[in-house]
Amino acid sequence: MGNSEVGHNALCAGRIFAQGAELVDLALASGKIYEGEGFKYISESFEKGILHLIGLLSDGGVHSRLDQLQLLLKGASEHGAKRIRVHILTDGRDVSDGSSVGFVETLENDLANVREKGIDARIASGGGRMYVTMDRYKNVVKRGWDAQVLGEAPHKFTNAVEAVKKLRENANDQYLPPFVVVDENNEAVGPIVDPCRSNGYACKATTLFLHLRLIEHLVNICETVKFGHVTFFWNGNRSGYFNPQMEEYVEIPSDTGISFNEKPKMKALEIGKKARDAILSHKFDQVRVNIPNGDMVGHTGDIPATVVGWEAADEAVKVILDAIEQVGGIYVVTADHSNAEDMVKRNKSGEPLYDKNGELQILTSHTCLPVPIAIGGPELAPGVRFRNDVPDGGLANVAATVMNLHGFVAPDGYEPTLIEVVDN
Repeated sequence: MGNSEVGHNALCAGRIFAQGAELVDLALASGKIYEGEGFKYISESFEKGILHLIGLLSDGGVHSRLDQLQLLLKGASEHGAKRIRVHILTDGRDVSDGSSVGFVETLENDLANVREKGIDARIASGGGRMYVTMDRYKNVVKRGWDAQVLGEAPHKFTNAVEAVKKLRENANDQYLPPFVVVDENNEAVGPIVDPCRSNGYACKATTLFLHLRLIEHLVNICETVKFGHVTFFWNGNRSGYFNPQMEEYVEIPSDTGISFNEKPKMKALEIGKKARDAILSHKFDQVRVNIPNGDMVGHTGDIPATVVGWEAADEAVKVILDAIEQVGGIYVVTADHSNAEDMVKRNKSGEPLYDKNGELQILTSHTCLPVPIAIGGPELAPGVRFRNDVPDGGLANVAATVMNLHGFVAPDGYEPTLIEVVDN
């Protein structure tokens, strides 16, 4: 199961390599995670302080793996942690809505086992991933800060299972309001205070990318929710330029304070128009665009809204392709992972699944289906075509392909290009 970071890294690296969750797996299996400077720094506070673990609680495999948290709890307790507090974020996006209760019950059992070994281990706070901590908006981060750091939240419970069950009466897993777990004196059991050390345990979309011909001057265009990913594509840094003299970043503010199915068009048309203007300016050798409707609206599980979102994305793409046609350029259209092309759960035969009321079971997570790629434009040489000897081509093959379109030979070690030039 891929995610935006994994997809963007594969697109830019031109190679397949261990990243994200797989790197964590390897570090946990070998024990190297406990030998690194990060864990050594954290362990300095084990004698008198508390180890705080903050992250998404699910087995979705996109931004969270429950088994990794379980191994981390075991390993930390074996390496000297005496007090542990877990600050959970419920999912309902990469996994089914409502599955949060089961994950919290599982974690509570795991923590009970840790407590049997003399370790004071408890869940301290929680909230939904789209409402507390995990998104990039200030109000979302503040809710997490208040609950996790200050131990303050509008909802207080004596245990996390009760909290999630009660709060789900008025909210789904993604938008669960913040809560803290309190003791018999109504005091938060685990605010983050010095000399405590905290550590995130989350392993951290359908998105379109269009490229126009290289590469002395480059502009990157997206709206806020995926703006960082147009920088991931080249250098893995949300805020850094590959070369500030040769690059421009254009961020279009996303809608805030609402679920994306409420305004499913998002900023697709604004992105398309900004890209059109950049293309027609003849200022840039490459225009890189990220249109996130398929991912962000697809995650809501609202099928009619997702259709509206894709229609807006299609309209934006047409604006861009018309501009490329006008200036005589080349386009590449692809995605970093799949999502909105299938929004219902299915059995092994591919048939849709229904709940006990006869309603379709909605799928809100990414899928593992292949993503398409389209290449064209008036500047594309007549003899360029897709190769037929790369049957397992994937995201890692795109980098060499784009380099070839710019007139460069890809470095040794890259996955092979998807295109070739043949004589007519």
